[in-house]
Amino acid sequence: MKRNLYIWLGALILVGIALYPFSGTGGVQAVFQQSQALPTETGPEAGKLAPPFSLVGLDEKMYQVGGEQDKAILLNFWASWCEPCKEEAPDLKILADQYKDDLSVYGVNVTKYDNKKNANKFVDKYQLNFPVMLDLKGTVYEQYKGMVFPTNVLINKHGVIQEVILGTVSAKELEKKVKQLIKS
Repeated sequence: MKRNLYIWLGALILVGIALYPFSGTGGVQAVFQQSQALPTETGPEAGKLAPPFSLVGLDEKMYQVGGEQDKAILLNFWASWCEPCKEEAPDLKILADQYKDDLSVYGVNVTKYDNKKNANKFVDKYQLNFPVMLDLKGTVYEQYKGMVFPTNVLINKHGVIQEVILGTVSAKELEKKVKQLIKS
């Protein structure tokens, strides 16, 4: 009987020793979150931190992308002459309205391949309700390795790129991807 008591006491001490690292602030959850650490590499591809940038919008305000944000981001690179961009614009407007509490939609007019006057006409025609920035020299588009218009970059609120979409997808598919982004 005494022997069993010592075995149980020894087992209890071993369990205590094993669980001790988890006993601090946050416990098991804190250790789990550490294993889910953010990437350290920045780059224009899924699983990496979004390359940071600041651009001025058509509204003359400065907008920043990169690092922790209050909301997930849908970053849309476009040009006014781009037919698929014209098709996609109403869908982006709907997404911006529908998910405004959880998603920031940012348009980036790659003005190097366009011009401000045409960008303004595009925004007015499609009544875009989200910030539109001007990439005057195309540096941000190049930083994100832009190849086609439109290009959508889905960035979670921790600043990690979840997906890069080259060209268009259906409105239903884009909304599905946005819902997944918001959950991440």
